[in-house]
Amino acid sequence: MGNVLARASPMSWRSQRKESSLPNPGSFDELHKNCKEVFPQQLEGVKLIINKTLSSHFQVSHTVRMSTIGLSSYHFNATYSGDRQLSPTETFPMLTGDLDNAGSLNAQILYLLAERIRTKAVFQTQLSKFLTWQFDGEYRGDDCTWTLTLGNPDMVNESAQNWMATLNVGYGGAHASYYHKANEQIQVGVEFEANTRLQDTSFAFGYHLNLPKANMVFKGSVDSNWCVGGVLEKKLPPLPVTLALGAFMNHWKNKFHCGFSIMVG
Repeated sequence: MGNVLARASPMSWRSQRKESSLPNPGSFDELHKNCKEVFPQQLEGVKLIINKTLSSHFQVSHTVRMSTIGLSSYHFNATYSGDRQLSPTETFPMLTGDLDNAGSLNAQILYLLAERIRTKAVFQTQLSKFLTWQFDGEYRGDDCTWTLTLGNPDMVNESAQNWMATLNVGYGGAHASYYHKANEQIQVGVEFEANTRLQDTSFAFGYHLNLPKANMVFKGSVDSNWCVGGVLEKKLPPLPVTLALGAFMNHWKNKFHCGFSIMVG
C-alpha cells in the first residue's frame, strides 16, 4: 500500500474560497432551523397567545394552553433587546426569560463581544430548583462559523441562498437535515436522526405552503413512525389575530388528536 500526498499553495486555496462565495451558515443553534420551520407543530387542545410590545426594547407575551390529554399550563415570556442591531433578526444585547406556572424558568443572554464574536449564556430551573446552565462562544467568518460549547459536537455544514444541508455527529448519534426553498410559496425539509444510546432512528419529511393572497399558511409532515399531520394558519386582517387549526394521526398506534390556537398581536 502506498501513500499519496497532495499539496496546494495558500494563495490558490484562498482564491478558491473567494470564488466559491458561500454565505455564512449562521449560528450553530440555527443550523436545522430552516428545515424544522417547514414542519408543523403539533396542536392539541386549545392555546391562546397574546403578544404585547411595551417599547422598542421590551416585549412580553402570555401563553395559555388547555389540554385534554395532558396538564394545562401558563407561560409568561419577556424579551429585552438592546440598541446594537447587526441584521433584522440580530440585536445585542438580548435577554429572554420564560416562566411557567410551575416555577420553571428558561433564561438566555446574548452579548456581542466584537463584530464577529458572539457569546450566549443559558440558565434553566425546574420546579423552582436550579437545573442546568451553558455558555457558548461563537466566531462568525465570511463563509463559516466556529462554535465552542460544553458538548462540542462535530459539525459539517454547507449552505446556499435557497438550500441548506447540515450534519451533526456526536457521541450520542447523528442528526442530518436538508432544507430547500423552491420559491416564495413552497419550502420543503427532510430530517434524519439516529440515537446510538436508544438504538433508534427516525426520518421525517415536511412541506410549507404560503398563500399570501389568502393570508393562509399550511404546514404538513409525514415521518417514519407512520405519523401524518398538518397545521393551517389563517390571519384575519385588519385585526391582529391569527387562527391555527391542526390535526395529527398516528396510523401505527391508531391515535388521532386535533386542536386550535388563537394568537393576538
